[in-house]
Amino acid sequence: MNNRRDFLKLTGLTGLGIAGDWSQFDIPRKQKFNMSGYGAPAIDTVRIAYIGVGNRGTGAVKRIVRLENVDVKAICDIRPEKAEEAAQVFKGTGHAPKLYSGSADAWKRVCERDDIDLVYICTPWALHTPMAVYAMEHGKHVAVEIPAAKTIEECWQLVETSERTRRHCMMLENCCYDFFELMTLNMARQGFFGDIVHAEGAYIHDIYDSLFDKSKRYDLWRLKENLRHGNLYPTHGLGPVCQVLDINRGDKMDYLVSMSGADFMLGKRAEPLARQDTDFRFAAGKSFRGNMNTTTIRTQKGRTILVQHDVTSPRPYSRIHLVSGTKATAQKYPLPGRVSTGHEWFSEPEMKALEEKYQPEIVRRVGELAKQVGGHGGMDFLMDWRLIDCLRNGLPLDQDVYDAALWSAIGPLSEWSVAHRSNSIDVPDFTGGSWKTNQPVDISLSKGGTTRVKAS
Repeated sequence: MNNRRDFLKLTGLTGLGIAGDWSQFDIPRKQKFNMSGYGAPAIDTVRIAYIGVGNRGTGAVKRIVRLENVDVKAICDIRPEKAEEAAQVFKGTGHAPKLYSGSADAWKRVCERDDIDLVYICTPWALHTPMAVYAMEHGKHVAVEIPAAKTIEECWQLVETSERTRRHCMMLENCCYDFFELMTLNMARQGFFGDIVHAEGAYIHDIYDSLFDKSKRYDLWRLKENLRHGNLYPTHGLGPVCQVLDINRGDKMDYLVSMSGADFMLGKRAEPLARQDTDFRFAAGKSFRGNMNTTTIRTQKGRTILVQHDVTSPRPYSRIHLVSGTKATAQKYPLPGRVSTGHEWFSEPEMKALEEKYQPEIVRRVGELAKQVGGHGGMDFLMDWRLIDCLRNGLPLDQDVYDAALWSAIGPLSEWSVAHRSNSIDVPDFTGGSWKTNQPVDISLSKGGTTRVKAS
């Protein structure tokens, strides 16, 4: 047996509550087809379907109308009113999407259509992998919100389905396209940091009140996710530093340890609500994840990564984004992005000169428009533009299915470590060994860059 996924199925080690040393089950896998560096056949006009048009999905449809070379074919949401609201965005734009709604499996009919190239998934987390797998099985490329998977088994499902169908599965990690993160990636490519020895990322975001807001969180799904104990949302901070470190493309994660503190807030608020409101009954007597989770990762080359997660404490927003090398350091959050080659941060004039020198081509080309269109300061639009441009030009994606699986896997791996007194656990190699020869991410626009943008 050379397939870890099959082994996990056979032994039943696919969910939480796994006892003992998980590392003994990290069985090597033979790769069916290497999706890293793979450019699928070019698509001149990308035909898109959106599944889930709540908070994230609504933002996505508003951005896409600014791109030419796309055709929105379908909009799907279990709530008819949400689908109708999203459809209004396309009035007078030339797009005429068909609406799908009213049943829990309406999304399957979308995936089964033969006139769609890309399925864009913005649903609650538990639906991400089932929808992505079903779409790829029906010949569609997939862009799926974060995290792409909740369990290790789901991570393997994404990888193996993408390899077998040769359909892209990109996790929509928008923070990889924030301007400072793109600049530090370019600086790393040009050797500015020297040998990178350590990196940090985080998602520290006070969304405490929204977790209990039934009007914003369908079926209170995000609060329910916090019944899991670990780093549930690692990819915003992790994705950009993984690209800087060439993880899956020259280096790999080796093992991690994770620790969570106690819950000081969620349970205290949820328990009385569970007695007063039937929608909160699921929370009665339950243990919620602690305020702060800290996970540390060691790579094959001996570098370290720290990732933190806290969505309840009243703290300023931070993704940290720290890159530390033998020659220089860069850090963003809680202050604006800054760089140092010694004891002091660069002065403002020095930073401006640095930004001019290392500003990547994608920011020069699309950055100002992205700021106007918006989406977390413009990074969402950069992400969408780049995704469509890669599909149109048959280029490899900046984030492939191995990144989607690996970055998502930190969630269940951290749960295991937290449940076992912060013992270390090996991180699976989803690339099947190809990390040794895969090429680093290239966002230089040396190829492509042909996707046009509509005037406002």
